[in-house]
Amino acid sequence: MSHTRTPVVTGWFTPDDTTAFRLLGTRCRRCRTVYFPREDAFCRAPGCPGTALDEVPLSPRGRIWSYTDGRYRPPAPYPSDPDRPWRPYTLIAVELAAEGMVVLGQGAPGVTVADLAVGMEVEVVPGVLAEEDGRTLTTWHWRPLPEEAS
Repeated sequence: MSHTRTPVVTGWFTPDDTTAFRLLGTRCRRCRTVYFPREDAFCRAPGCPGTALDEVPLSPRGRIWSYTDGRYRPPAPYPSDPDRPWRPYTLIAVELAAEGMVVLGQGAPGVTVADLAVGMEVEVVPGVLAEEDGRTLTTWHWRPLPEEAS
């Protein structure tokens, strides 16, 4: 069966068939604060009256700030039908130094907590969250970089 590829959340990342896959945030034109998930209505920085925000690609690499193994069914937008088989996953919090933020995401398939360490460099890669109702729900994953690439 052919599946239609559908982002789990539209506008949060580039299409997964691009060679330079990136998460997409927004930056306030006035105070330069970067948001992810994106903010499109107004700047939320205290004291900034800015309302003009531009889409910006976030850094493709960052360093692990924290990580854990997810042993619960996550809430929407993640599919969590209790009748479907469940597999734990690795959840990674990644610090993007240039943006001054931490972004959460699942580890790439096969990445376990045993493969990770705080401070390790990782990169964002396209991922698949689930396949259901003729759709492949796409997302992002964090993947450790080989030590020689760090």
